[in-house]
Amino acid sequence: MTTLDTETADPAAEPGADRGGLRRRARRPGPDGARGRDRRPDRRTGRIPLGRRFRRDRTLLLMTVPALLLVLVFHYIPILGNVVAFQDYDPYVSTNGVTAMLESPWVGLAQFERVLSDPGFRHAVENTFVLFLLQLLLFFPVPIALALLVDSVLRPRVRAVVQAVLYLPHFFSWVLVVTVFQQILGGAGIIAQTLREHGHEGFDLMTDPEVFKFLVTAEGIWKDAGWGVIVFLAALAAVDQDLYEAAAMDGAGRWRRMWHVTLPALRPVIALLLVLRVGDALTVGFEQLLLQRDAVGPGAAEVLDTFVWWTGLRSQDFSYAAAAGLIKGVVGLVLVLSANKAAHLMGEQGVYRK
Repeated sequence: MTTLDTETADPAAEPGADRGGLRRRARRPGPDGARGRDRRPDRRTGRIPLGRRFRRDRTLLLMTVPALLLVLVFHYIPILGNVVAFQDYDPYVSTNGVTAMLESPWVGLAQFERVLSDPGFRHAVENTFVLFLLQLLLFFPVPIALALLVDSVLRPRVRAVVQAVLYLPHFFSWVLVVTVFQQILGGAGIIAQTLREHGHEGFDLMTDPEVFKFLVTAEGIWKDAGWGVIVFLAALAAVDQDLYEAAAMDGAGRWRRMWHVTLPALRPVIALLLVLRVGDALTVGFEQLLLQRDAVGPGAAEVLDTFVWWTGLRSQDFSYAAAAGLIKGVVGLVLVLSANKAAHLMGEQGVYRK
């Protein structure tokens, strides 16, 4: 005769036991307790209801509240100030800025007509797009190339030193960056003085309007290229190493592995950053250009941001400045949507999915 264990021999002592004397296993909650139910999708739709997702992620949502408040106060609420672009805004009508907006007369699209008919605005737009195209062609590929070079360094200590050297200029202010270039490429810089000491004629690239656009691009590369390497190094770290081994076994050399494995892995990141870069096309560095505007003149250094500053804010023509800024924002939005659509056509996700 088979003897049962004392824990399962008495069916009356165990409410969950069956007639055979074997105890049934009671359903226990998962490791998250009652929250396990919040992760179960709905049987009809296959999706987790909004209420369950809110209960599940309430801690993370509470952590984002301070950031959301900052964005709301400093980004979304100031959007209401764009109403002055449709007014002849006078800040001296009232001591309260909101009251001044309410009491300023409406002029419709007159401010936009002023902006679009201003030859200075058209010249600023032309300079802005020229600088954007130069930075897109010369600056954008540099972080990708640097990331590939850093990723090829095998020794961890050498890689750490190279990364630190590349990242460091990002933390410099534009005042320091312009000063460094002035001490190297200016009329009293190291290169010009060395040339004069050896009987040659010196030069001053910092005041040459013809090379100013390339100079601005070089400053941007030196300052921010190392910072952009971080994103591409993170993407390279996610590449499966088995792909490189399989390609090497098939006879692919270093260049072919980079072309067929590395670059396809970076393609989604490149598409995303390219879309963001296109959306930022009309913002090519306000502080950087403002610091060098007097040295080369407004003909070479005037872009949309400096144009708004000098013709709008400095002269306190706030309606004119708001109209120019609103045009810039609308064009930037159109560029983002167009670039994201192009990314979708190429099979990439872009900023958001279809």
